[in-house]
Amino acid sequence: MTFVVTDNCIKCKYMDCVEVCPVDCFYEGDNMLVIHPDECIDCGVCEPECPASAIVADTEPGLDKWLKLNGDYAKVWPNITVKRDAPPDAKNWDGVPEKYEKFFSPEPGQGD
Repeated sequence: MTFVVTDNCIKCKYMDCVEVCPVDCFYEGDNMLVIHPDECIDCGVCEPECPASAIVADTEPGLDKWLKLNGDYAKVWPNITVKRDAPPDAKNWDGVPEKYEKFFSPEPGQGD
């Protein structure tokens, strides 16, 4: 089991999860974070810290797309270990449907 970042992180990109991760398994894209599935130790401390509820256990149904996306982009995006501020309009994007189809960016983020 691992944890996975899903659609609601896009354009919200809260980083509370980064601050609590004991193994630094978060990687940063332009407008979302992902978890490296081979580095996650399944501790679960990140899940309740996400204000957008974008982190879920991989045992939830229908996550194949997100498991692949997290695994693929964790290999190319920079590792992030320090929490930064969320985008100023993050609250406006929380809960917006179909963010992946409309707004996902494959570009890397700033990293540390």
